[in-house]
Amino acid sequence: MTIRVLIADDHPVFRHGLRAALAGAEPVEVVGETTDGPGAVAAAVELRPDVVLMDLHMPGGDGIEATRELARLAPEVAVVALTMLEGDESLFAAVRAGARGYLVKGAEPDQIVRTIRAVAAGDVVFGAGIAGRALAYFVAAPAGSRAARPFPELTDREVEVLELVGAGMDNNGIARRLHLSEKTVRNHVSSVLAKLQVRGRTQAAVRAREAGLGDPAPGTGRARP
Repeated sequence: MTIRVLIADDHPVFRHGLRAALAGAEPVEVVGETTDGPGAVAAAVELRPDVVLMDLHMPGGDGIEATRELARLAPEVAVVALTMLEGDESLFAAVRAGARGYLVKGAEPDQIVRTIRAVAAGDVVFGAGIAGRALAYFVAAPAGSRAARPFPELTDREVEVLELVGAGMDNNGIARRLHLSEKTVRNHVSSVLAKLQVRGRTQAAVRAREAGLGDPAPGTGRARP
């Protein structure tokens, strides 16, 4: 049976390269392209491909949120996450969102084709280097560690920052508490908001408290709503 594939990536050169790599690969057929997360969700719901090759970092709504939406709206569609980054945070965020495969851009065409075939058959596939890191991560993680804590897509420092945001502290107060510069704290807060897919620190604080983090503490710098 033909494996119908949708490509979601905002770089036209990369999309063209994927199309070319898949052009002669049996039984793969590219049925559409899109350039952002919302477009990927809309196209996948309409076209019902077997596999979506999803860039994780696109403007106008990223691939992680789109993957999460597809898991809800079209769970039969398998998502393979594609990214330039090899960080563990991107890996675990994609997995938690529902990705069935994860490849870094620059993977060989035959590796991409093998992954497409595997996830279309119901398997979960990661590139060799990524799979090794994931296995080492979980083997090394003791009970109650980061693998079991809320928001595994965040770094340990970002969880500390989120907990203090949940407690109502402003950036200056967080900087003093963690002995960081205020600029560093701003960068951490921006990263947390992006990874949690929330529009502001108030929503982030709500998410933190729902997860049991960030009980309000007296005598701390309070963030503005």
